[in-house]
Amino acid sequence: MTTATAPRSGRLKRFFEGETHIDFVGRSRLWLLITVALLVLSALAMAVRGLNFGIDFTGGSSMIIEGATETFTAEDVRDVLSEIGIDEATVQLTTDGTGVLISTTALDEVAGVQQREVVTALADLTGADPQQIEVSAIGPRWGQQISRQALEGLAVFLVLVTIYISIRFEWRMALAALLTLLHDVVVTIGIYALVGFQVTPASVIALLTILGYSLYDTVVVFDRVTEDTQRLGSSASRTYSEVANQSLNGVLVRSLSTSITSLLPVGALLFIGAQLLGATTLEDLALALFIGMAVGTYSSLVVATPLLCWLKEREPRWAELRHRLETRRGGAA
Repeated sequence: MTTATAPRSGRLKRFFEGETHIDFVGRSRLWLLITVALLVLSALAMAVRGLNFGIDFTGGSSMIIEGATETFTAEDVRDVLSEIGIDEATVQLTTDGTGVLISTTALDEVAGVQQREVVTALADLTGADPQQIEVSAIGPRWGQQISRQALEGLAVFLVLVTIYISIRFEWRMALAALLTLLHDVVVTIGIYALVGFQVTPASVIALLTILGYSLYDTVVVFDRVTEDTQRLGSSASRTYSEVANQSLNGVLVRSLSTSITSLLPVGALLFIGAQLLGATTLEDLALALFIGMAVGTYSSLVVATPLLCWLKEREPRWAELRHRLETRRGGAA
């Protein structure tokens, strides 16, 4: 029994001490195929299915109920609206259960038949006074303004990031980090399009937050790669890719620990808070963060560093070193 558990504990110890030897860079063709497949699938999902924009982007109606005397859930509200023919609704309950904010697609007309039916049904469900149920129209302009500002913020962010990494490291690392960020954005949006998750202003805010998170992980890896490859000379016994791969293994535990400790609270907020306890207010934010962080973890391990190695080994000195070592190893075999 002792001999059976010893190897497992040894591997686990080496893993936590950063002494793993997983060949991330050597399997770059496999990661490339997977990454291209994800990007193509995301592009097809966006082209064929499109994004499911919320009423903040498309316009709709908003209802505020205060002073409810009956007990009800968000699902009860959706069921009542569905019976009237309104299938798309965002319901946010107050913590004391006496108020609710409802956003729906646009009603037929202000003070029309459908609006009266909705107010009557909601009053019956909640026990609120129909005269106290406030109904208002939401225009798409606010959501469009948020989108425009988000795109402007994204453009500024990418320019500043490119300048910073080019100065701190070099332009090839800046290019690799930039392409990795774009990968994360495209795949995250593609998942939203494929599954049909609703895009809200909270989703847009979360998307910008994800970029910072993803970049942090990539910079940590690149910093270690820079430190380790500075010692490489023309007579080195390892290629740039081999050293970079070992650097990635050296920070693997740190990257995974950061990802797991970030995903756990976001996952708890999404799956326990929103799904089980009905705290739906932050559901959109948590969903986008969870997907984006998972995609960012994947890309920082198998996209950023292999892409950097491919760019670096286009340089004459690293290409020459690789050629010399491959020739020597081929001759030795």
